[in-house]
Amino acid sequence: MKRLFSILVIAAVMVLGAGNLNAANNVNTLPETIVNFVQDDEAAAAADEVEEESLGFHQELKKRFIEGGPAFMGIVLLCLILGLAVAIERIIFLNLSTTNTRKLAQDVEDALNNGGVDAAKEVCRNTKGPVASIYYQGLDRADESIDAAEKAVVAYGGVQMGQLEKNVSWVSLFIAIAPMLGFMGTVIGMITAFDRIEAAGDMQPSLVAGGIKVALLTTVFGLIVAIILQIFYNYIIAKIDSIVNDMEDASITLIDMLVAYKNKKRI
Repeated sequence: MKRLFSILVIAAVMVLGAGNLNAANNVNTLPETIVNFVQDDEAAAAADEVEEESLGFHQELKKRFIEGGPAFMGIVLLCLILGLAVAIERIIFLNLSTTNTRKLAQDVEDALNNGGVDAAKEVCRNTKGPVASIYYQGLDRADESIDAAEKAVVAYGGVQMGQLEKNVSWVSLFIAIAPMLGFMGTVIGMITAFDRIEAAGDMQPSLVAGGIKVALLTTVFGLIVAIILQIFYNYIIAKIDSIVNDMEDASITLIDMLVAYKNKKRI
């Protein structure tokens, strides 16, 4: 009887000990579970941050463009496309119009001294660019007088300058229009935000956040377009000034060559 009672007591102690051990294990694993859950949550948040950081400039720009709305954003984008098209066309034309003025002047002078006016005109005819065209017009009037040749050079220089500046005003127009459209989108977005406040009868951030966000995005994109086109515009103007300076120097050089050629013929 005593042995049976002892066995029952030992079994009870063992059962109670196992229960306490399981409870202790559960208590010990609970913080670990919480810690793992927190760590998983932090890892997910970090992954989201990494994903947001991994978005390139192009994706972020596309996202903001869509958020700005198609109305004014589409018009601003059209200004950028048309402005870039005109700017690129002008840059290509100006680069093709650039001539090695010193080499051309030397070739014309050599041809003029060796083969006469017709040989010099042939050199100009085979050379592209406004400087060669000015040379040709001056040589074409060389048989009349120096004054006639000078007037022809000046008149045709104005024509060539007009060709160089062709369509450049459109670029400046798009530079002015793009930020104006952005500011208009800003004003319309603010009006929309105040209309929502008036309709709701309460000042809540959620009512005005969307309108203000669209307003700011249209302004930002309008300024970005203006900045991009302004860079191209300044390059075009600098290129035109460089070519015009070459044309003026070439005109003076041509008149000097014609004077020397006529004096040589008289001798």
